Amino acid sequence: MRVVNAPDSIDVEAVRIGMFVHLDVGWLSHPFPLSSFKVTSQEQIATIRSLGLKRVRWSPQQSDLPAMVASRQAPAAASPEAAAPAERSALAPEIAGESAAEDALDAPLDVPERVAHKQRLAAQAAALALCERQFAEAARDCERLTHLVPTEPQLARGQAEALTQALRDKMLADGEINIRLLTDAAGNKASMHALNVTIVSLLMGRALDLPEAEMQDLGVGAMLHDIGKLDLPDRLRHREEHFTAVESRLYEEHVGNGVALARRMGLSPGAMLVLAQHHEHADGSGFPLHVKTERMTAASRIVALVNRYDNLCNPATLGAAMTPHEALSLLFAHYKAKFDTAILGAFIKMMGVYPPGSTVQLSDERYALVVGVNPTRPLKPRVLVHESGVPRDEALLLALDSTPGLGIRRSVGHRQLPRPARDYLAPGARVAYFFESTRGDLRAA
Repeated sequence: MRVVNAPDSIDVEAVRIGMFVHLDVGWLSHPFPLSSFKVTSQEQIATIRSLGLKRVRWSPQQSDLPAMVASRQAPAAASPEAAAPAERSALAPEIAGESAAEDALDAPLDVPERVAHKQRLAAQAAALALCERQFAEAARDCERLTHLVPTEPQLARGQAEALTQALRDKMLADGEINIRLLTDAAGNKASMHALNVTIVSLLMGRALDLPEAEMQDLGVGAMLHDIGKLDLPDRLRHREEHFTAVESRLYEEHVGNGVALARRMGLSPGAMLVLAQHHEHADGSGFPLHVKTERMTAASRIVALVNRYDNLCNPATLGAAMTPHEALSLLFAHYKAKFDTAILGAFIKMMGVYPPGSTVQLSDERYALVVGVNPTRPLKPRVLVHESGVPRDEALLLALDSTPGLGIRRSVGHRQLPRPARDYLAPGARVAYFFESTRGDLRAA
């Protein structure tokens, strides 16, 4: 085990094959699947230099270059002490994020326990900050392209396709992944919903091993599924029980309006069908055409389910919000006939019986917030545990799959949590998800 020091800063012209570099631009702003990686070709070097960066950070410990050779090839690195405090703070999340996060979690055996605990806390915070930063960047792009739909439809299509491709590339590059609950999801309500549906739908497509073309249609369709609401008044953008017949008809027309915009954008037939069918149900009770499962595409069936799930967790009226476990239970117990059985089963398997954002009671009676799940181990998520003697900002996440004898006893609604546990766990008003590599899987010390 080793501790990775803060990466050094070098001139971009000094980048060489074998260096492990860290690009301080958003991961959607470059063509590489990750922002931290080992340089393996001259083509990668040329691409890095084309990004407009003057300096690049690199990690000698993770590079193939011997230290003396590297020091001759690269300009003297700025020492950590010489860096401005604000700059060091800004770099901290990236240092422990992505491919470096797992190294920061490992402390040498001779390091005192309190130092190891601090290292794990720092890595834990950095991994979450990285996910939230990536979600925020994607949400901003999603919001911008949505605004372009009425005036520059084909440009909006291109940006939707590019953002979908970037998300797909990162999912594939990360190998085995965790689904992560965010605490600070940026973006307005509409862009958050669109991005939530897109991310979870793509994760579903990944789990179902959909072909590349279907994955692209799935992502673009999910991202744009609600564009038909752009001209609706705010009060009609979310169906309510008190709607009159006229208001319900106007609301349902957003599907046809969305398809009309999709034609102007030149969307592929597969993506357009997602817009057309995202409110259809397996039993024919949906709208506007009342088609059943056999006439719906796989992408449409996925988005129909994920869209409903997100609306249950993040309704227009926050007081009506369900926990993710409550939403999943409702879908399974009362709306099973409305969704493709295989899709619903795969969704539960991927998200776990207690999806991130659920509050639970453990088998040892403690209360916890589910913050992450690995789809390969859905019954053993990572949780934040209420520990009255430990300040919340010093609490390590607990991986139940590596804690023998401890499991989840039951789900507990946010309002049913004892007040001290509710204040400590602080479940968010809205649920948003991102994904991260299992290389950053945080374990309890």
